Amino acid sequence: MSADTGFVNGEVSYWYREEGLPGPGPRLDGNLPADVVIVGAGYTGLWTAYYLKQADPSLDVVLLEKEFAGFGASGRNGGWLTAALAGSPERYARSHGHDAAVRLQREMITSVDEVIAACEKEGIDADIVKGGVLTVARGSAQTARLRASVTRMRSWGFEEEDLRLVEPGERLRVAGAVAGSWSPHCARVQPAKLVQGLARVVRGLGVRIFEGTPVTELAPHRAITPYGTVSAPYVIRATEGFTAGISGLRRQWLPMNSSMIVTAPLPEAFWDEVGWQGRDLLGDEAHYYMYAQRTADDRIAFGGRGKPYLYGSRIDARGHTPAQTVDALWSLLLDFFPGAATSRVEHAWSGVLGVPRDWCSTVHVDHATGLGWAGGYTGHGVTTANLAGRTLRDLILREKSELTSLPWVGRTVRRWEPEPLRWLGVHAMYGLYRAADARERTRPRTSFLARLADLITGHA
Repeated sequence: MSADTGFVNGEVSYWYREEGLPGPGPRLDGNLPADVVIVGAGYTGLWTAYYLKQADPSLDVVLLEKEFAGFGASGRNGGWLTAALAGSPERYARSHGHDAAVRLQREMITSVDEVIAACEKEGIDADIVKGGVLTVARGSAQTARLRASVTRMRSWGFEEEDLRLVEPGERLRVAGAVAGSWSPHCARVQPAKLVQGLARVVRGLGVRIFEGTPVTELAPHRAITPYGTVSAPYVIRATEGFTAGISGLRRQWLPMNSSMIVTAPLPEAFWDEVGWQGRDLLGDEAHYYMYAQRTADDRIAFGGRGKPYLYGSRIDARGHTPAQTVDALWSLLLDFFPGAATSRVEHAWSGVLGVPRDWCSTVHVDHATGLGWAGGYTGHGVTTANLAGRTLRDLILREKSELTSLPWVGRTVRRWEPEPLRWLGVHAMYGLYRAADARERTRPRTSFLARLADLITGHA
């Protein structure tokens, strides 16, 4: 790896490097009543608080956060404000019908613009550019999957203006790309600026955020911490990949690691060479996939799976990334963009995302116990969290709406297996995906190893 002398590993993420980590907010000190208490001050918790206060300013909304607002995936993600569905449309269709699954996908598309509009309204400058998303195929097997994904979207009623095939190099020149697809329904965002802006706005609306306050247990109408208990008619869990740390929830959602690197700023000659002028987000059709963006300060932020899962659902909260993962991401980046070899890696970090057993997200409120939650976004949380916040608002206020009838509302999912089966299954899945990608470099069809991996984990 070509590393900068000022290379930083972890310390939450590069997204906080320019402005620094926020200072600690007040900690909970004693028992407290509220109308709604939300556990987790990331995108889901903040959007839920925002929309509740917009709907009813008199509501007393309290947020409890173990670290600081935006410490988790909301401050570490790849900055994809994407309409990609957090889950399988086929699975939603099997349980609720074709039309319901299509409605959910269309709400995801709407949510991209909702986030952009809310940021404009509230003066949140998060470096948002709606440049769309390019997906490239590098090889025959990937091309077949890419074309199948476009065909599938057509069968669901989505047209050329939603997703279309593009020629290699039409939007962006990626080494080895033989096919591509492009959708306008995606925007680049600076994750930390978005979450810190949201935190500022909800505080201004009168929401109290208590930081440095871990919630150890959830009970009907109560969120219990070492420093006091918040009692409320509604207790909303918005902890996503950190859910396993709450008593009784270790097997609810699997905390899956994703890792990123960011380069030093690249010269204009590089951007001209690769044609990356439209600020498109970039992904691929590999099983062990990557994701990237051109940052506002002209770097490449490049991510993928590193060490995907730690035994016992443990989490490395500080985001340290193993050297071999940094090296692997840097090598893959250069494989995509050989011209970036003159640059270097300035920052690496990791974070966790929540993965349900069926890989489909859920949002739910039980009016009897007051307990509710949203999450299991499987890596698509930047946009989905906004849809979740608006849906939780309607559920808490008992308003029947288009959102409360979406097929992810009230969805029940069985828990993950106990250890060591959990660890063995996840590592077997990613081992098979890596092997499948290697085989497909010389073979025209999707490897049976990838299909086996899907069957092992229920990803299919």
